[in-house]
Amino acid sequence: MQLSDFDYVLPPERIAQAPIEPRDAARLLVLDRATGDIAHRHVRDLPDLLRAGDLLVANRSRVLPARVFGDLRGGGRAEVLLLRRLGRARWEALCRPARRLRLGDEVRINDALTVTVDAVRPEGLRELVVRAEAGDPDAELLAAGSTPLPPYIRGWSGDPERYQTVFADTEGSAAAPTAGLHLTHDLLARLEARGISFATVVLHVGLDTFRPVTEADPRAHVIHREWCVVPPETCDRVARTRSRGGRIVAVGTTVVRTLETWATTGQTEGWTDLFILPGHRFVTTDALITNFHLPQSSLLMLVSAFAGRDRVLNAYANAIRHEYRFYSFGDAMLIT
Repeated sequence: MQLSDFDYVLPPERIAQAPIEPRDAARLLVLDRATGDIAHRHVRDLPDLLRAGDLLVANRSRVLPARVFGDLRGGGRAEVLLLRRLGRARWEALCRPARRLRLGDEVRINDALTVTVDAVRPEGLRELVVRAEAGDPDAELLAAGSTPLPPYIRGWSGDPERYQTVFADTEGSAAAPTAGLHLTHDLLARLEARGISFATVVLHVGLDTFRPVTEADPRAHVIHREWCVVPPETCDRVARTRSRGGRIVAVGTTVVRTLETWATTGQTEGWTDLFILPGHRFVTTDALITNFHLPQSSLLMLVSAFAGRDRVLNAYANAIRHEYRFYSFGDAMLIT
């Protein structure tokens, strides 16, 4: 297995720079992983594409206003991307310019709020201590932040709620679980009317959404830990669905990793560093709704593990020919 096995060429104009409206108007490439057959539909067609008795499982994690800017003590600007809270007034973050943020250095966010580097870690990571002259330091820091859009989205200034799923209610992610961005309350109601149930898990999206795989052999890549929860009611619904012959349809790679972690370890709450590569035996996931992912990314590797690398790359080439929109604000795939 080589990193180059998961490469493809994407014309820049295929990178979606804004979300489509309404959410479920996004196109949906349907891939049969057994035959390789491809069909072209829309997300709003899901009630016709899934079966009565299926269970749709989505990630209800909500994106933090995690991008914060401030001034360096010695002059110049700094960008802080909050990844996860380590404790009261203490955060793990990606910082730029990392070379200028050494142990003890301070970034002034505003006249009443500063962050100080308390530990230096590899790959631009820092542990920060927050100090506020008044109020709760964490609340003040988040109030100063903005939505952390991916770097390939340039110039979009729409409603920040459009980068949240309609069911997001558990704050903690540094990026959106983007497959869920296509779902609407109306679509979920239509699915329910067809006998297709809905359940949620939580996985707070962290560093590996931003960090590319760089090792020539992907098996040498170490994925960062992310916090996940499978609520008891979701465990029960998965078991009932399976006992009745229904399928578990994961909405996004974060859901796959959460369910597979639970299935293989019995863990319903805690950290996961599960890195899914071709050869993985899927225990809980029968179908997958997912966006189109970056070349050589851990997310593309997971999808390739589920549907087969050749079938996935062929589907990506087909999507490019049919002018699908790629990445976070782009279109989606349903893999059955």
